[in-house]
Amino acid sequence: MSRRWSRTIYVGNLPGDIREREVEDLFYKYGRIVEIDLKVPPRPPGFAFVEFEDPRDAEDAIHGRDGYNFDGNRLRVELAHGGRANSSSLPNSYGGGGRRGGVSRHTEYRVLVTGLPSSASWQDLK
Repeated sequence: MSRRWSRTIYVGNLPGDIREREVEDLFYKYGRIVEIDLKVPPRPPGFAFVEFEDPRDAEDAIHGRDGYNFDGNRLRVELAHGGRANSSSLPNSYGGGGRRGGVSRHTEYRVLVTGLPSSASWQDLK
């Protein structure tokens, strides 16, 4: 694992109306934050990746906030796995706009599905 990813934590089960500032407020006391990458999907829960300057701060944040009750949501906080799309050493399994992932399962084959209502999601197809 690269040094960058030993400094980055995953924060899951965030409320759908959370803002980056609130994520910062949750974690600033553990150490200097380099970057917050907040993802709020159309349907909650949201999640975020928080990168600290020091890996020890990331560990402290995991121990201090995993299971923490935030706005009625029990947070899941753990060391981030995988890497960013722009990382040459870590593959991206989400393609396009994806930011995190493990082993890529993309091939040259594609399936085109037509005639679906605009309210359909990829989960409906799955």
